[in-house]
Amino acid sequence: MEEVRSFGYLCPQCGKAVLGSRSAFALSAAAARIECECGRSELDVETDGVKFHLRVPCGLCGGEHEAVCRADELLRGRGVGLACPETKQLCCYAGAPEEVRRHMEELALRARKEKADDPGAFTDNVIMYEVLSELKEIAARGGISCTCGSREYRIQVRRMCVDLTCAHCGGKLRLDAATDEDLDRLCCQMRLTIRGKA
Repeated sequence: MEEVRSFGYLCPQCGKAVLGSRSAFALSAAAARIECECGRSELDVETDGVKFHLRVPCGLCGGEHEAVCRADELLRGRGVGLACPETKQLCCYAGAPEEVRRHMEELALRARKEKADDPGAFTDNVIMYEVLSELKEIAARGGISCTCGSREYRIQVRRMCVDLTCAHCGGKLRLDAATDEDLDRLCCQMRLTIRGKA
């Protein structure tokens, strides 16, 4: 049976998660377009045979982004996530249908929480509290360090995430802190390593 690949994004016009699938063969042969049912946004996929060029409507910042990825990244394996340059959050997924569906459910939940909450509040106060508690435990056992060798860092709490910044070189590690999945991911970590600036 031929492999099927899915694409997902949040419509910047109506806010709904948009999912569409194409066979790997069809993607390799011709351009594809995934449209929202509201008719006001569309994701375009084109290929030159080596790379795929995507034009993605962004439900996070309201703009449109262009991305290029290798054919093997898009046609095989779990797939790729594309980030919004403004919010630094993933705004589009392409790859295995079950992976794309899972990520899109999480993205739609984040977007709904962000619109519903007070702009000054955290996306989810309980999740943020748990994430900060987990970070405190990891720090207490000396589990936070930077690749530059420093163990000193600053912490900045944002609406949907927490940034750890190395006090020595300025390297940064962003930890999402808005959903149960974000908390689960952090709870699996014994150590956190900030990528130092070369």
